[in-house]
Amino acid sequence: ERFLLLAGGSLEISDVMEEDVGMYTCIADNGNETIEAQAELTVQVPPEFLKRPVNIYAHESMDIVFECEVTGKPTPTVKWVKNGDMVIPSDYFKIVKEHNLQVLGLVKSDEGFYQCIAENDVGNAQAAAQLIILDLDVAIPTLPPTSLTSATNDHLAPATTGPLPSAPRDIVATLVSTRFIRLTWRTPVSDPQGDNLTYSIFYTKEGINRERVENTSRPGETQVTIQNLMPETVYVFRVVAQNKHGPGESSVPLKVATQPEVQLPGPAPNIRAYASSPTSVTVTWETPLSGNGEIQNYKLYYMEKGQETEQDVDVGGLSYTINGLKKYTEYSFRVVAYNKHGPGVSTQDVVVRTLSDVPSAPPQNLTLEVRNSKSIMLHWQPPPAGTHSGQITGYKIRYRKVSRKSDVTESIGGTQLFQLIEGLERGTEYSFRVAALTVNGTGPATDWISAETFESDLDETRVPEVPSSLHVRPLVTSIVVSWTPPENQNIVVRGYAIGYGIGSPHAQTIKVDYKQRYYTIENLDPSSHYVITLKAFNNVGEGIPLYESAVTRPHSDTSEVDLFVINAPYTPVPDPSPMMPPVGVQASILSHDTIRITWADNSLPKNQKITDARYYTVRWKTNIPANTKYKTANATTLSYLVTGLKPNTLYEFSVMVTKGRRSSTWSMTAHGTTFELVPTSPPKDVTVVSKEGKPRTIIVNWQPPSEANGKITGYIIYYSTDVNAEIHDWVIEPVVGNRLTHQIQELTLDTPYYFKIQARNSKGMGPMSEAVQFRTPKAESSDKMPNDQALGSAGKGSRPADIGPDYKPPLGGSNSPHGSPTSPLDSNMLLVIIVSVGVITIVIVVIVAVFCTRRTTSHQKK
Repeated sequence: ERFLLLAGGSLEISDVMEEDVGMYTCIADNGNETIEAQAELTVQVPPEFLKRPVNIYAHESMDIVFECEVTGKPTPTVKWVKNGDMVIPSDYFKIVKEHNLQVLGLVKSDEGFYQCIAENDVGNAQAAAQLIILDLDVAIPTLPPTSLTSATNDHLAPATTGPLPSAPRDIVATLVSTRFIRLTWRTPVSDPQGDNLTYSIFYTKEGINRERVENTSRPGETQVTIQNLMPETVYVFRVVAQNKHGPGESSVPLKVATQPEVQLPGPAPNIRAYASSPTSVTVTWETPLSGNGEIQNYKLYYMEKGQETEQDVDVGGLSYTINGLKKYTEYSFRVVAYNKHGPGVSTQDVVVRTLSDVPSAPPQNLTLEVRNSKSIMLHWQPPPAGTHSGQITGYKIRYRKVSRKSDVTESIGGTQLFQLIEGLERGTEYSFRVAALTVNGTGPATDWISAETFESDLDETRVPEVPSSLHVRPLVTSIVVSWTPPENQNIVVRGYAIGYGIGSPHAQTIKVDYKQRYYTIENLDPSSHYVITLKAFNNVGEGIPLYESAVTRPHSDTSEVDLFVINAPYTPVPDPSPMMPPVGVQASILSHDTIRITWADNSLPKNQKITDARYYTVRWKTNIPANTKYKTANATTLSYLVTGLKPNTLYEFSVMVTKGRRSSTWSMTAHGTTFELVPTSPPKDVTVVSKEGKPRTIIVNWQPPSEANGKITGYIIYYSTDVNAEIHDWVIEPVVGNRLTHQIQELTLDTPYYFKIQARNSKGMGPMSEAVQFRTPKAESSDKMPNDQALGSAGKGSRPADIGPDYKPPLGGSNSPHGSPTSPLDSNMLLVIIVSVGVITIVIVVIVAVFCTRRTTSHQKK
């Protein structure tokens, strides 16, 4: 709509946009000779900000960066202005990362308004930000100021009041190098421990009033290394301790001079790079002007633009040609000179693009669509990325009758990816191929593909009518479908859509060419009832369906098969114009059963706004079990929320786009694993058996929960002699998660016990199993196995197993080895002790009485 061909062959482009840039070719043909003329269109764009500077709060001595990122054509020049005055780069005002302004060692006079001004040949743009220097006792707000108004400190919260640290003691430079100094000190007298103190180290060149600051990385640290200093320069350092109330007294200043630097080579001057071929670049430079000692060699570093890894090569001279580069690709180059002391200063990067060449691959996805009896529409996609070898300036189409060798050439300029070929003969088969063009020539062409024009111009303003007949022949695992075309032959039929499924024809659909009259549906289930539908379609849509049903034969049916019909080939209907699949598919895990799928669509404008009737189909499945089928859902936006998933399960997702009758292939797969959830089922198959030869020991066995919903990290075995007791009165036995059996010892003989088991994962405890009963053997039959293998037992807890550092036993849990009732063994023991004490007491009384009686008698005789 924006391109208009004027009288005389002139081309008018309205509302020129940046994507109109390119080479335009005018072709004149009088039947005897063809001539061409080319002109290049360059579109200029005024500066536009991609990132604007923002307002900043800061303290004196800090370092700050104002960010500024702009775009435009031609590339804009950027300058910084402070309060109306040009900012001149210096040791403390530096331009970093192309256009960002870095201010080192802030002082109060740095406060003000800073403007980033971008200009090019077609316009200018500017953005401003304010720098506000706060007093040291005023905390920096978490958010920067949002308005460019004169700021005061009145509305800012001061630091909390309280005792401040005294000055740090004994500052010493323990390591002095050419470009760094390491300082150590002792804690202040006011806080000898100093565990909660942080320190700020202020430093400046001697004679310079602008201080910079470096903070220690963690509380209590009493050393710091100051980097990026100048060689053979005197610096003044002071240290200030800070607690929760604010900064304290400053230490006595310490003067330290850095070491003189070994004379390393400077940057090689006059570095130049130029493309010598589509795959090579030559770099030249001169000998560095500074350096102590002869230059031993050079190292040439180079890197493809947009990559992060540099490559290097050793060079003995002052030039080098790098081969094996990518065609029409930008590279950056730099050179470092080496002498006996080591590497010198690197040169600045120089950027050069390799020369263009003819494309190294043909266009992709060439498709043909017969429009009528005299025209065929071609659609294609550009060659794969990385094979363009330059800017694609157009495409060349060659076509011919299949019966002839000579062909016709038609060229298309710009980035157009379709072309209608008109003036063809009726009912004739033509072959087509397409090649991409650059300024260097024509690249390889696609393979020849063919299509046949219609015999007559048929009506395609309405959908086809219903096919005139449909027949089905069921076999064991297949059904042979045959049909005849609609009776009205004046409406275009571009193909047939066959739908089929058990009980419904909407489970599967396949499309075949309009010439097809039969098709074999395979891989069906025996002895199953299938419903089949057949519809003719064209570019307007699908016609009225025709239905039929059939029951596949059982496996035992060995009837003769019509091999001719089953093996008959079919021609799939060509897609008139395949769409590009969605890209950048990502799976974001939201919960244990929900994942959000997002994607981008390269066929949409840059703002990714959907303005047509396209829709997206999302499919997903898990690979456990292996035969799991895909689930699908449709969406009209660039994201979809998949719900109802299983916890702790890996799913794969892919997306396709559909617009009318055009669909893309499935996108690349994205994967996501849902979060864990507490187990939703108890451990299963709980059994209890006695240990052979040890009647007081039982073995509990079980299997993991069916719905573990995550990795099982532990189990808890509960047991009691009273099944109705509160759960906190049951004895507990923790078990690690990789165990499925556990021994419980020192149980009471001939006593019924009840067991429950509970599983645990990282999200918490699951439900308990049903109580399982088990009676321990009697003493006289301790060597016999119990007669009930489905029941369980409990007893004194063995050494507790570690089930994780976050395990907490239930409140009120008892560690008693038995239930609340007193065992018969304990009652007998108590009775024996009481009787024994009574007998001993009587014996002692009798002995004492006898002794006293003898003594009295002896005294009377005297």
